[in-house]
Order: sequence, then structure tokens, then C-alpha cells
Amino acid sequence: HEDGGNDFERARTLFAYGTWLRRRRRPGEARGPLRDALVTFERASAEGWARQARAELRATGAAGGRPAEPSALAGLTPQQQRIARLVAGGATNQEVAARLSLSPRTVDHHLRGVYARLQIRSRVELSALMAEAEARA
Repeated sequence: HEDGGNDFERARTLFAYGTWLRRRRRPGEARGPLRDALVTFERASAEGWARQARAELRATGAAGGRPAEPSALAGLTPQQQRIARLVAGGATNQEVAARLSLSPRTVDHHLRGVYARLQIRSRVELSALMAEAEARA
């Protein structure tokens, strides 16, 4: 595919190879081909392929594509925004639940939605993103 000039087919091959590497428990080696494939899929507006590449990247332990922008916080529901602010401030799920009169399971549910929408994986990433959003404001 290198000489063929068809970037999309090259990206599909990279995706297949990266998936193969990950399933052979070689996640570090898989990240490079998967990232390259993801970039090409995003450029080609092949959202289905890009979504699969992001999922494979996340399975390797990588962030899974482009990092969320602080402006992405506006896409959260009001409840998700409240929970994200409290969690970014260091509150545990139990503390957030008590403060907002929710169950800890409800807080966990909303927090998973926040992570998915922002394409992040941890409280540390959420805190950094919230701090960057506040600095820009």
C-alpha cells in the first residue's frame, strides 16, 4: 500500500496490523499503526473506521485519539457538569452523592458518561481539562 497511493487502504491495513499486535499482547507496538490509521480515517471522514480505531487504541492503554478540548465541557449535561466540577475538585463519588443528594451509583453512571463524551479515562485527566478550561475563561 505504500506505493499504491490509496491512503484509505493503507490505513485499513495499519488498523488490521495494529489490532493483530494488540491481540497478541503487544500493545506498545500496536499504538503506532493504530494512531496512523486513526489520523487517516479522521481525514477521510470515515467516522465508523475512526471509532473502531479509537476503541482499539483505548484497549492498548492509549488515550484513543485526539484529546478533548476544554470547549467540549459545554457538551455535557448540567448534571454531568456539576459532577465533573466536584470530581475535578477532588471529591469522591460518595462525597459527590451526598452533596447532590444522589446515590453513588448514579454519580458513577454520570461520571462514565463524562469520561466517554470527553474521551478521557481518569479523574486526573478530568482535573487537568477543567483546570485548562478555567484558565482560558
